[in-house]
Amino acid sequence: MLYGSIELGGTNCNCAVGLQDGTIVKKVQFPTETPEITVRNVLNFFKENQVAAIGIGCFGPVNVDETSPDYGMLLDTPKKAWVNFPFLQQLREQLNVPIRLHTDVTVSGLGEMSASDKKETLLYITIGTGVGGGIILNGTLPNSSHHPEMGHVTLQRVEGDEMESACPFHANCFEGLASGTAIHKRWKQKGNELPSDHPAWEMEADYIAQGVCQFIFTLAPTQIIIGGGVMKQKNLLPMIHRKVQEKLGGYYFYDEIKDIEDFVILPRHGEDSALIGGLLLNAN
Repeated sequence: MLYGSIELGGTNCNCAVGLQDGTIVKKVQFPTETPEITVRNVLNFFKENQVAAIGIGCFGPVNVDETSPDYGMLLDTPKKAWVNFPFLQQLREQLNVPIRLHTDVTVSGLGEMSASDKKETLLYITIGTGVGGGIILNGTLPNSSHHPEMGHVTLQRVEGDEMESACPFHANCFEGLASGTAIHKRWKQKGNELPSDHPAWEMEADYIAQGVCQFIFTLAPTQIIIGGGVMKQKNLLPMIHRKVQEKLGGYYFYDEIKDIEDFVILPRHGEDSALIGGLLLNAN
């Protein structure tokens, strides 16, 4: 029996069919355009590839309360065309199969949990068009009617950074200072166009390390996974390791933090974390 998975990101939408154990059989990607165009592309894929149920990882903020009549509706997202759009409802009406939805970062964390030996508290952070974070507790989704917005924690600006925040709501938040959108705004080039020795990466590592340290102190995760397009810069992760250690200042208040290279890692499933998590969502 085949199951479906959707990763609705701010830039691209990925759809897959696979097995309930997370094995992907077929997948496709197309741009996240207007809701109407995007929904039409999703429906076309699943009408050609019949599945028993679908799991969705969606960019946020989004209503994740399964008891709410607005479950699966996009909220006050910076992607204005999607504000108050009933994404889940549209798909349920057309496909007539069970569908569950959570944030893309939480579903990515669920996918990564399947490859982790540190299952107590796994934190998944994505740094791409925006910044988000999701937490998986003992292999399960958090039992809450709301999801965190970790991309909006406040950071301290790096000296000399006078760029206007890329976040329309906050002047000094993680997303506004460290997202791919912020990199493009600050340096007038996309991250994948900047060389590895560009000063952008030292600044980026500092901002990401600030966010990571806030989550260490508040959530005490057993492992932190950082994905998203910005993390494709190969030199960035070692720089983050160094910055996190500097900012912790030797305050290793639980054992996992001591092995920084095994504690803060890239996704083991690469770009498929959310799609795998979507396949697992209906078994969770």
